[in-house]
Amino acid sequence: MVNLNKIELKKKGQSINLTKSNNNNIGEILVNLQWNQQINSKSTGFFTTLLGGKSKGVDLDLGCLYELNNGEKGCIQALGNAFGTLKQSPYIELDGDDRTGSISGGENLRIDGNKISDIKRILVYSFIYKGVANWAEADGVITLSYPAGPNIEVKLDEHRNGQIMCAVAMIENVNNETFKIERLVEYYKGHKEMDNAYSWGMNWVAGSK
Repeated sequence: MVNLNKIELKKKGQSINLTKSNNNNIGEILVNLQWNQQINSKSTGFFTTLLGGKSKGVDLDLGCLYELNNGEKGCIQALGNAFGTLKQSPYIELDGDDRTGSISGGENLRIDGNKISDIKRILVYSFIYKGVANWAEADGVITLSYPAGPNIEVKLDEHRNGQIMCAVAMIENVNNETFKIERLVEYYKGHKEMDNAYSWGMNWVAGSK
């Protein structure tokens, strides 16, 4: 059965443009990250159990790189406490930091879609802050929702275990009229390598949260 309230971008490079409401606005765009803290009993082993230890789940983080039409560039993520702001530039804000994947709301990026003339592009990404870089067990999914159209879903299902960064989707300005959402799901060693792949040109230093 076809779900008319959801569109899944399944193939790399597949894209869709957002539609405007009756008042010609896009409205607030919500980018939500959900993942499962699946524990693989085979990986814990007898000695882990014997010593009273337990397998720790994966801590996925949601973030983005942004570039504004005035040339301003930046990064929004919990690591480094760079949560952004919705009411003023860059018009993007991270709600909070889910350390376990158990919060029902997951992690959320909010984007003021009515500021389209100010925003050039946004690279939405997820990275494994703690835990083994096992994307298959994390079973992550990002859902983009907005007032005038169906939800857009991108599953992190093209797994490359061992790489901590996943560039999930590109949100790109189309003639200051709408945003194009493109599926990426490309994996990288870290922030710097992802930055280089998409020519953002930022300087990266180690951070903590």
